[in-house]
Amino acid sequence: MASSSSSPPMKHQVFLSFRGEDTRLGFTSHLRKALKDTGMGVFFDEDTLKRGEEISPALSQGIADSRLSIVVLSRDYASSKSCLAELSDIMDHRRTHEHIVLPIFYHVDPSDVRNLGGSFKKSFDDHESKGLLQVPRWKTAFAEVGKLKGWHIEGDKFDKHEPGYIKEIVADVMKMVTSSRSNSDSKKYVGIDNQKKTILDLINKEDSRVVGLWGIGGIGKTTLADVVYKEVSSNFEGYYFLQNVREEIEKRGKKSLRNELLSVLLKENNINIDSPSIGSPYQERLNNKRVLVVLDDVNDSEQVEWMGVEHFGKGSKIVVTSRDKQVLKNAGADNNIHDMKRLDENNSLQLFSTFAFQQLNPTVAFLDLSYKFVAYSDGIPLALKVLGSKLFSKSRRVWKCEVDKLKQYPEPKISHILKSSFNELDEVQKSIFLDVACFFKGENECFFEGESMNDVEDILSYLYKGAVSGLSSLFDKCLLDINSYGQISMHDMFEEIAKEIVCKESNHLEERSRLWKPEDVCKVLKSNKGTHLIQGIKLDISQIDVVQLHPFAFENMFNLKYIKFYDPSLQLVWNQKIHTSVDILSLPNELRILWWTRCPFKSLSASFNPKNLVVLKLSFGNVEQLWDEDDYQDLSNLKVFDVSNSRKLKKIPMLSGATNLKIFLCFGCESLVELPCLSNLTYLEKIDFRLCFKLKKFPKLPNSKIEEVSDSIEHLINLKALYFDYCPIVKITKLSRSIEYLSISGTQVEELSLHPLSKLRVFVMCDCKSLKSVSGLPPNLMRLDASGCTSLEKVSFDRQILHSFDLEEDCSMIFSECFCLNEESIGNIEANAMLKIQSLAEGWIHRKSSQVFGCCFPGNKMSANRFEYWSMNSCLNFRLSSSGCSVRRFLVFSICLVPNLTHFYVVNVIKLICKYQLAPASGNDGGGGFEKFETEFYLYQSYKSDHVWILCGKDMVREDNNYVEASFDFQIKHRRYGGDEDIEVKECGVKVFYVDAENYTNTDVMRCSTSNQNFDSEDDANIEQVLHHSAIETSFNYIGGEEGDRGSKRLKYSHFL
Repeated sequence: MASSSSSPPMKHQVFLSFRGEDTRLGFTSHLRKALKDTGMGVFFDEDTLKRGEEISPALSQGIADSRLSIVVLSRDYASSKSCLAELSDIMDHRRTHEHIVLPIFYHVDPSDVRNLGGSFKKSFDDHESKGLLQVPRWKTAFAEVGKLKGWHIEGDKFDKHEPGYIKEIVADVMKMVTSSRSNSDSKKYVGIDNQKKTILDLINKEDSRVVGLWGIGGIGKTTLADVVYKEVSSNFEGYYFLQNVREEIEKRGKKSLRNELLSVLLKENNINIDSPSIGSPYQERLNNKRVLVVLDDVNDSEQVEWMGVEHFGKGSKIVVTSRDKQVLKNAGADNNIHDMKRLDENNSLQLFSTFAFQQLNPTVAFLDLSYKFVAYSDGIPLALKVLGSKLFSKSRRVWKCEVDKLKQYPEPKISHILKSSFNELDEVQKSIFLDVACFFKGENECFFEGESMNDVEDILSYLYKGAVSGLSSLFDKCLLDINSYGQISMHDMFEEIAKEIVCKESNHLEERSRLWKPEDVCKVLKSNKGTHLIQGIKLDISQIDVVQLHPFAFENMFNLKYIKFYDPSLQLVWNQKIHTSVDILSLPNELRILWWTRCPFKSLSASFNPKNLVVLKLSFGNVEQLWDEDDYQDLSNLKVFDVSNSRKLKKIPMLSGATNLKIFLCFGCESLVELPCLSNLTYLEKIDFRLCFKLKKFPKLPNSKIEEVSDSIEHLINLKALYFDYCPIVKITKLSRSIEYLSISGTQVEELSLHPLSKLRVFVMCDCKSLKSVSGLPPNLMRLDASGCTSLEKVSFDRQILHSFDLEEDCSMIFSECFCLNEESIGNIEANAMLKIQSLAEGWIHRKSSQVFGCCFPGNKMSANRFEYWSMNSCLNFRLSSSGCSVRRFLVFSICLVPNLTHFYVVNVIKLICKYQLAPASGNDGGGGFEKFETEFYLYQSYKSDHVWILCGKDMVREDNNYVEASFDFQIKHRRYGGDEDIEVKECGVKVFYVDAENYTNTDVMRCSTSNQNFDSEDDANIEQVLHHSAIETSFNYIGGEEGDRGSKRLKYSHFL
């Protein structure tokens, strides 16, 4: 936020109008002193007017330059023509400029002023007798001021002393001036109101003493603190705004600044305390004062302590602004820190326009360019103000030039402010800041599973000692941020400044610490100009043409720690852009990150020692061998090993030294035959061997006639995801209990038991043509896909109990085209489906979850004992059970359909439309009307014959409004390019769960009463999302009742499974 107006401030707060002979040496002089002691500017004719000025114009200007006027109406006030002229001008300003007028009826009767009576009648008669033309105007003004609310000082023995009146008047004037100033200031600022309210709320908290404003330089901390200060300062006995504390201490020292603060708060000139602490009598005097102090731009909590804030009286408030959150915490504002918000686009445009056009909106001819500057500023008021001011009255051609210039050169005024934050960092913090700006920010491809805070911490910890602490400090100083994807980020302007700092290290590319511009990288690598000064190189391959790499391009880069050659688009993945005349890649031993998409080399140099490697990613490359497969390598730092889509790679070398490896990816390695032993890699979290068609053994086992997964994988206790898709695996015996995602699609496994895998959330086994039996399926599976398992006969679940689901992803159990399933297995599937629906109901009812449940399996009839209401066509009607009491409950409708797919081979999308209506008891809604609902499900599966579908979702859950009857109508359509094709509904059924809302919570017993059955809900904590399987779209469309509908309501929903 920033000021949107450059209008000059008022010269005075108060204009004093009085009859000098009556009160100058008494009441008025005392009032004037009391007002000035508060710091207000007071217009007083003897002090303010300069010699030689004409009285009337000067007085008129004094009135115009003041926020309010105090008129001391004494006995002889009306006898003075100059006083009456002043009063007339004052009342004119009140009518035309909302000028505040406060009358003091000093020893006079207010009714005499209103009615021009008493001594005032004689004064006006004298003026009229002299034929003065201004008398009617004076009379009007005098009568008007007599009608205003003010103070009546009678002056008799029963009246209170004048000092008491003066104290009351000063307090009221302070409130009026502050309120007027605050309202005026608020109009001058853009986007300040919400944040101002937040700070005022923090100040008004009883337990808040120190309030912190935290944000980057230029975001408006000082401005917000100033607006709040002006609004509330009159509520305190003393107040002071100490601006630029950090800078002032550097210039003048801490003692001078503290003495200045105490002199103002205690209203004593020239306080001089030389000692570190504040002693008597100042401690005691401060203890008795309730004060407001703003300490602006503090960079060390000791600066706050030095000011003696611990001695301020009860109810005092200290507002501290800082770029460092830790400073605010240490200063005592831990629970009262406001994170400054950037301006949104609309407010940014207004603020920019205020300075660029001197109005709130840009002119049409500059609208497009204005948005570009607003986007560049990204909600930082300082940037908007500086850029707007610079462009004021400039031509469109100049504006275009400035836009282009900003892409390469930061605006100096902005850069100076922001760079001051960088200059305060220590060496490790500076290095991390530059690394994030040049290498880690804004990546679509990530070292691990997404450039999260922990991932970057891991990487940087291998580059710098104290990296975790350094990163934390950068967050506290607002130099780094976390975006909505949980990835590390920073403001674009900080990124520009960081890259400018690197570029200024040297005019020679090879002497800079970091290279990221494609043209710069190519120049250095082609000419072999690399030096020991280069620490990191990042290259976006999609931005370059074909490059011939020098055979020894990296040999002289002894301190190179980071290589990332990547292609964010991955278009034409086998189009090699970097060429080399040698097969072996020579690398420095200091390397921590080796990321090279489409690496042209066949192997790494035998002289390269990978002991420092943290990340190795060589996907889509020509690599055939990394290093000698039988050589032991110290790989204790290695966290990521990714050789995915390396088509020529036949064997992976010994990895027994990679004791901290987390991710092991080699999917798409078409020539890979054998894997090394992985049994001692206990930190593995993800293994992916999809599309490794020639893989024979996993891991390295004694010679065997069958291809199998060894029991040793059971010991990988941190393994969460395991992929074996389309690997020629026949047997899987024991797996790690920590696995949450398992995919074995396309394998030749015949039997599988998942009994110990209690954490498994997603299990995909599509097209396992040899699979006959799956047992021990955990009850908390969120997604099971066995489509195309044409030999599957037996399916059983570990425990058929209710389970709590905390995830927002859809839940599905797909057994399409599993034609060999026996009756017992189908019964197990149906029972598990019913339990899952009951478990999911908690989220639908209480957490507004949008999850959808879907289950399908081959069959041409539904289970009548599970769906008590059923029909041999597409419609059914039934009566609902009465609640029997006043307990609030919900109705959960689970539906079952058997479509006629005998003559269909569905390969596209099936659209299922469920229309249902609920009728309340007669008179319940005043008219016996009913409610209509419509829900759509979209199913993406292929079906060659009849199947049974079981479906439910949050839109099949309704609070029971004393409903007594329900009716359902179903339609199924096969969506094709030529148009929708209707599919017959052979059977339909509905099961109703009556849920007691009062007892249905996360931890309580879940009562889903059907035939008085009770089910216990088992709470399973720490469920993590593994896969976002289904897109969910819900639309609400309220349609008013048509004639004959008796006030029906209709809601429409859509779900995609």
